[in-house]
Amino acid sequence: MLTNGNANRNRNTIKDVLDKGILMLKKANNEAPVIDAGALLCNLLKKDKAYIYAFGEQEISTEQSEVYFQNIIKRISGFPLQYLTGHQEFMSLDFLVSEDVLIPRQDTEILVEKAIELAKMKGNDQIRILDIGTGSGCIAISLAYYIPNSLIYALDMSGKALMVAKNNAEKNGVVTKIVFIEHDILNLDLNDSFFQDGFDIVVSNPPYIPSEEIKTLQIEVRDYEPLSALDGGEDGLDFYKSIVDLGKEILKPSGLLMFEVGYNQADDVVRLMKEKYTEIQTVKDLSGIDRVVVGKG
Repeated sequence: MLTNGNANRNRNTIKDVLDKGILMLKKANNEAPVIDAGALLCNLLKKDKAYIYAFGEQEISTEQSEVYFQNIIKRISGFPLQYLTGHQEFMSLDFLVSEDVLIPRQDTEILVEKAIELAKMKGNDQIRILDIGTGSGCIAISLAYYIPNSLIYALDMSGKALMVAKNNAEKNGVVTKIVFIEHDILNLDLNDSFFQDGFDIVVSNPPYIPSEEIKTLQIEVRDYEPLSALDGGEDGLDFYKSIVDLGKEILKPSGLLMFEVGYNQADDVVRLMKEKYTEIQTVKDLSGIDRVVVGKG
């Protein structure tokens, strides 16, 4: 009887492991312990949330539980959940993410949705779109997926980021609609062949955090997401200034330049665009913050 009792106490069930994970996260003041613990376990077991609750008494291996609690400890340290699971949903598509790319965010969907809306107004001819600073490819791939007549050029200075983006394009079935280009965003050469035919839309979610503010960001962002995807220079506007000048040179007549902007940056970006662009407009995010700036070249 004692042997059986010890055996039962040593069992690793889905419910036991999940409950312990939730408790560990709660004690560490994690903001969403139930969600994070469940997501990590679902990812580990390759099962959905309904499964882990329906089959809570099912045993899992000691090796699996060890990996799970290692990930719980990483999450407690501030390691982003998306990097632990390797996935993030964006525009109802599944994206692979790694520490080489910025984690796609809901705010950026505002930019993509506006680009899709404006692209549809341009008719059925092929629409050439340049995505500057593509990262995971979430913008470029979403545009390729939802705009049937699009050809996307996705540019990034990081070869590692472009590998992630290419994998995401394959995963979402649009790899034949996207040209991936490794290039320094701040030192683009207008003689490059892909610029020659011009673009109907240039879109970018560039690094826009002022350098001195990076140290004030939450730990998940500051310590784990790539600095090159965050740092926008002293005033946060370095990339906007460069892309505003570039866009005027490479946009087709009546082409559109579209930016995502940081909190309280919309007025500055509008000011940068006023001399070279017309019909400038801003679009608010779900919190009522001006998140997107659009201008016609």
